[in-house]
Parts: sequence; structure tokens; C-alpha cells
Amino acid sequence: MSIDLADFIAKELASYSTEFSEGVEKIAEEVAEEAVQELRQTSPKRYGKYRKGWKKKKLANGSYVVFNSVASLTHLLENGHPLRNGNRFNGIPHIKPAEEKAIENFEKRIKEIAQ
Repeated sequence: MSIDLADFIAKELASYSTEFSEGVEKIAEEVAEEAVQELRQTSPKRYGKYRKGWKKKKLANGSYVVFNSVASLTHLLENGHPLRNGNRFNGIPHIKPAEEKAIENFEKRIKEIAQ
């Protein structure tokens, strides 16, 4: 009888683990897409190529990376840079707020499905 109980517990834990990991993967994809959409709205727009360049990519381990196809501009536009005339472009913080919001949103949703 104890073997049947142990098997039952093991199966239930495996089932819960599978459901939880599938839920986490779904939440990760949704949060990554929300971050892409927010960055497309809040990024600086001069010609629009940088703003439209935000994408998400799923890695082999199941996590997501949000990146811009115009990668050389992200650091310059976020943190600022010196200009040719000696002045300085102060930067437009748009990546850090989106990152913080995505992390907060991800943690909140994980806590909801864990309960």
C-alpha cells in the first residue's frame, strides 16, 4: 500500500511540476511581448527604424531576450553620448523602466500561478 501511495504522490508532483513549468513558459512569452510593445511605444523616434526594431527571441533554455535590431544605438540613446559640437546628449531612459516593469509583472504573475 505504501508503494501505491508513493507512486501516486510522485505522479501528482510530476503533474504539478509540468503544469507549473508550462505556465511559467507562457507567462515569460507574454511578458516579453509586453516589453517589446512598451519599448516600441516609449523609444525615441527620429526616423522610426530604432523604434520598430524591438524584437523578442526564445533561447534554448526557454527564457526570452528582448533586443533591438539596431543594437549600436541602444546604449547611446539610453545613457547619452557626447556630440560633435562639444555638447552632450543626455539620453532618454526607455529600456530600464520597461525592464523593471517586465520583471515586476513576471514576478507577480508567477506568484499568482504558484498559489
